[in-house]
Amino acid sequence: MTRVVVLTIALAVGATAASFAAEAPLAPLSTLGPLKPAPDSGTFGPEGFPVPSAPALAPAYSVSRRTKTVDGIRCQSNEQLRLHVHTHLTLFVDGKQRKLPAGIGVWPRLPAKAVESGQFLVTPKYCFSWLSTHFADGIVHTEAPVLRSFVLGELFDVWGQPLSRTRVGPARGPVTAIVNGKVWTGDPRKIPLVSHTQIQLEVGGPLVAPQTVEWPGTF
Repeated sequence: MTRVVVLTIALAVGATAASFAAEAPLAPLSTLGPLKPAPDSGTFGPEGFPVPSAPALAPAYSVSRRTKTVDGIRCQSNEQLRLHVHTHLTLFVDGKQRKLPAGIGVWPRLPAKAVESGQFLVTPKYCFSWLSTHFADGIVHTEAPVLRSFVLGELFDVWGQPLSRTRVGPARGPVTAIVNGKVWTGDPRKIPLVSHTQIQLEVGGPLVAPQTVEWPGTF
């Protein structure tokens, strides 16, 4: 049976790491048993984060548009920065890496050449969801005009992909989550997306150790 493991690091908006750890449903990472070493993270991209040399888990898409909200999340012509934080998502299927695609939460779809060259387009033609990806480096941008909490399930809702205890996008199987090196035992949809969250989703095995990134000063 296919097994899905979600590896993630998250903090609630306005909460400290200590208070989050005290309140979150966590268990030791050792409960997963031996983990395969994480592979090379890839070549650094335009945002200063490595881009995996791997296919995307699923195509980029935005359910959220100018005329349609998702979970109360809007798609607007300019980036909204009252709340501006970044999280990181890493993906594996059967021990092999997959990319989080560029352009989740962006409508209409970004031109491939612009994404590849780093010429990210912020123009009135496009609307950007409060949750989006700009490049295929795993960085999730939370850019909102309101102060509210966001969770992992909302990113997947904007993307148009399912996330539950038994499914991560097109991958199916039991889901396990890990937060800050500990196993998250709650619903993976409820994992908070806050500054410097690092998320790893694994489908099947062998299970891969968490792959982490360094955060540049601008992030």
